Amino acid sequence: MTELAVPENNQPAVAPQPDPDLAQQSTELMRWVEDARQANLVAQSLASTSFVPASLRGKPADITAAILAGQELGMKPMTTLKSIDVIQGTPALRAHAMRGILQQHGHEIELVDSSPEHCIMRGRRAGAERWQEVTWTIERAAALGLTGKDQWKKQPQTMLIARATGEICRLVASDALHGMPYASEELDPGSPAREQRNTARPLAIAELAAPDAD
Repeated sequence: MTELAVPENNQPAVAPQPDPDLAQQSTELMRWVEDARQANLVAQSLASTSFVPASLRGKPADITAAILAGQELGMKPMTTLKSIDVIQGTPALRAHAMRGILQQHGHEIELVDSSPEHCIMRGRRAGAERWQEVTWTIERAAALGLTGKDQWKKQPQTMLIARATGEICRLVASDALHGMPYASEELDPGSPAREQRNTARPLAIAELAAPDAD
């Protein structure tokens, strides 16, 4: 008996193969969600303790945001709480933390000269020969309306260093800062525009990090 040929169009359909890139992205997202939940549990435990800086104390949503941001920078939770402030919903690194992160990546940051009237800092990327230099003066700060603020009246030298630090770090290696290019000393906690723009952000993170309701 002669066998009948089976037409090609009658062959069983081949199931499409899953996209490995999409699968990896989904896995990474689920891992981030779990990290957010764990960070929220830590934040709830620490929110009322003296280990949390005043700007974050009693604010578990902001602490959660800070821990997640610090995790992306390779910092553990307790180190994060010493290095990041959340100002009107915006996580920002303290100046000393910015310098530390760049130095961990092999970049060089140096304080050349500092006084209550001026600050000169320089830096260069890992492997580069040319230094970049920035100068902040009290006149420059006054022109921007900064010197009337309380911290500028009390600690002008420290604030000039912080401003110079933020600027030189951005020039040398903004890629190492992972979306947090400003030092917390550069942000104005009393800005109504910043408050209006960011108030929903911690709430969204808190809702995402909260355990699933039964």
